[in-house]
Amino acid sequence: MARLDGKVALITGGAHGQGRSHALTFAREGADIIVCDVAEQLETVPYEMGTQEELDETASMVEDLDRRCVAVKADVRDSGQMRGVVDRAISEYGKIDILCANAGIFTFSSVAEMTDQQWRETIDTNLTGVFNSMRAVVPHMVEQGYGRIVATSSMAGRGGFPNIGHYVATKWGVIGLVKSLAMEVAANGVTVNAVCPTGVDTVMIQNEAAYKLFLPGVENPTREQAAVPFQQLNAIPVPWVEPEDISNAMLFLVSDDARYITGEAIHVAAGQNAGNAA
Repeated sequence: MARLDGKVALITGGAHGQGRSHALTFAREGADIIVCDVAEQLETVPYEMGTQEELDETASMVEDLDRRCVAVKADVRDSGQMRGVVDRAISEYGKIDILCANAGIFTFSSVAEMTDQQWRETIDTNLTGVFNSMRAVVPHMVEQGYGRIVATSSMAGRGGFPNIGHYVATKWGVIGLVKSLAMEVAANGVTVNAVCPTGVDTVMIQNEAAYKLFLPGVENPTREQAAVPFQQLNAIPVPWVEPEDISNAMLFLVSDDARYITGEAIHVAAGQNAGNAA
């Protein structure tokens, strides 16, 4: 018997990258999936965001695993749209057991030079988007007396980093939100946790703007050049981890194996977390 047989999982930001990996991992373990994504380009984001075609491809890949999948174009920044996604899931499947609040963006600027739009789009997506997703699904989970919520934070939620202060603020905020909600719903059979990755090998960091964050002054930096400073962050000598590494941690947290774990932030960080204060 697979670990998620009979479960229904809602995954945000699932057109590609980590979100797609989470959808496929949960489906392989027996879950039916509803996946959403904004599926359009935000002006401040310097890399290619997910598209409608990629969102549809995620759904097709889940269905190839003999699981059902509903794909919805929806913006986590909009609370009404997220309520609509939840309503669609309940209409299609009758319930939601799991929320994977994964949608996020990564943009770059010093605090002094950051535009209002950069701040707002990052906060609204990475933090308010997690809040909107949680708020939309929690009443249903409380009513059914069961739920598993896992949110994507970051090692940037465990320290300070220059030139991404807005991103850091969101990821610290996600951990605080997770811990607070965990206390609110613990008596209702709902657990709430976060995963804190180091750099993950997706388009979010595999782009020139992210490379320049670590290689200021280098013209046209390459993936191979960027691997050096990325690796220096991690105790295990790898520059980044794979999406599946994050998916496996999330799978553990939403499975019965983690039924007594809540309010936790688990690091999948190649040892970058070893330098943190206890």
